[in-house]
Amino acid sequence: MNPVVDLRSDTVTRPGAAMRRAMAEAEVGDDVFGDDPTVNRLQARAAEILGFEAALLFPTGTQSNLAALMTHCGRGDEVILGQEAHTYRYEAGGGAVLGSIQPQPLANRADGTLDLAEVEAAIKPDDSHYARSRLLGLENTIGGRAIPRAWFDEALALAKRRGLATHLDGARLFNAAAKLGLAAREVCRGFDSVSACLSKGLGAPAGTVLLGSAEFIGRAKRARKMLGGTMRQSGVLAAAGLYALEHNVARIHEDHANAERLAAALGRIPALQVEPAQTNMVFVRVPPERAPGLPAHLAREGIVVLPGVRMRLVTHLDVDRHGIERAAVAFQGYFS
Repeated sequence: MNPVVDLRSDTVTRPGAAMRRAMAEAEVGDDVFGDDPTVNRLQARAAEILGFEAALLFPTGTQSNLAALMTHCGRGDEVILGQEAHTYRYEAGGGAVLGSIQPQPLANRADGTLDLAEVEAAIKPDDSHYARSRLLGLENTIGGRAIPRAWFDEALALAKRRGLATHLDGARLFNAAAKLGLAAREVCRGFDSVSACLSKGLGAPAGTVLLGSAEFIGRAKRARKMLGGTMRQSGVLAAAGLYALEHNVARIHEDHANAERLAAALGRIPALQVEPAQTNMVFVRVPPERAPGLPAHLAREGIVVLPGVRMRLVTHLDVDRHGIERAAVAFQGYFS
């Protein structure tokens, strides 16, 4: 029997046998006291790979991003970010609800960037009538699009000139690095803080690292404690993250190649409008009258998708080339 091909997200990946073995054999301690050796190794290794002084393990990327916002900003401060930013759109308004931080969202352009003239215009003057603009929050990749380093150089220069701190939501920064042909630390260069997810394309069951200066991470520990993110023998999770960093980064290009194969196959179906795949995501526009029945048809063929007229299909380490071919045939069968 063929395995299920789950294209809903790269969050559905499951730890393989070698990763599970690493987790089972992990040396652990109490991380709240700072004496879990596997957590300490993960944090040191992540900081080394990504070019920062220090790192801090969180259970989730949402919590890591929120802790970063709360460390950079105080009550009544403001973060400038894109309308499509995960931190703004998909994290339950945590910055405003729990951090009393005002979001100032701006429209993302078609390539995922922000208009830097609009960013500068959004920075508030030093006046008691306004929130204090403190932080520029950016993301790479965003909506599957890898943003070139040259644009970030301009954005970071603007932030520095105007006195803003900078945070990168790097939930899929290793996908960005693979697409751009850069080392991961080059994607992060110049940011005051970065949140890097160890699940998604890297395949760990959970875990995100927040990176920054030693002083910044020291303050972020307080935010993590406040948000309930401190864990005890969390070396079990850290072992999965270490395995992911050491074994699953170099293979990410395979997911991108599979996304390109899927986009090409679906592009041959006249009823569909397929956007070119940049990284591991394929966006497909389905005729509204045909969209409701499509997920059920695919499910009968062992293909799992999220419903929608603009459908997002995500490749990952649990979907091989044969799975992509099966998905393409299932789509073709529905529209034939």
